[in-house]
Amino acid sequence: MKKVKDYYYELAKKEKYPARSVYKLEEVQKKYKILKKGQRVLDLGCHPGSWSVYTAQVIGAKGVVVGVDLQPTDLPSQKGHAEIHWLCYDVYAGDLIKILRGRWPGFHVVISDMAPRTTGSPYADHQQSLRLVRRALDIACDLLHENGSFYCKAFQGEDFPEVVQECKPLFQTVKVVKPESSRKESRDVFILGRGFNPRAGRERKKNI
Repeated sequence: MKKVKDYYYELAKKEKYPARSVYKLEEVQKKYKILKKGQRVLDLGCHPGSWSVYTAQVIGAKGVVVGVDLQPTDLPSQKGHAEIHWLCYDVYAGDLIKILRGRWPGFHVVISDMAPRTTGSPYADHQQSLRLVRRALDIACDLLHENGSFYCKAFQGEDFPEVVQECKPLFQTVKVVKPESSRKESRDVFILGRGFNPRAGRERKKNI
C-alpha cells in the first residue's frame, strides 16, 4: 500500500513510533482515559508495535502489555514503562486463550488494530474485518476483567451496524469513534466498549 507522508506520519517518525497508527490510540486515551497505571493490556494485531509501546508508556512500570501478531515484533521495553511481552501467534489458534491464561490472570483492557489483507473488493475486505472484530470480541469475553474496556478497529460497510449491536450487551457503553488521525479516505472506524459485563460475555460464548 502506498505510504502517504502526511502530518501524522512525520510526527510518528519524530516521536520514534514505528507507525502513525499510534495516534488513533492516543486520541481515544486523551478523551476517554481507557488506559490506567498498573493495568494489564492485551494488544491484538500489535505489529509493528506502536500501540504496545504507547500503552507501556501510559500504564507505567507496574503494568503489563501483551502484544499478539502473526508477524514477529521485538521492540525493547524502556525504563520506567511497562514490560512488553511479544507473542508471534495466530489470533484464531485454538490454544491462544489457554496460553494467555496460563501466564496472566486476565486483562483490564483489550485493544485491537487488526485488519485483513486487502483484496481490492470492498465487500470482501469489510466482511473479513468484521470477522476479526468478532474474534477480538470472543477473546475479550474470555480474558477481559469486569468493567474492562475494549477498543477495536473495523472497516465500515453495510454489516457494520450489526457488529456494533453485538457489542452492546457486553458493555455499559458502546461508541463508534473516528479518530482525527485516520485518513479521510479511510473506512477505518473504532468500536469503543467500556464497562465489560462478564456474565454477558459468558452468554455470548455459549451462543457461538
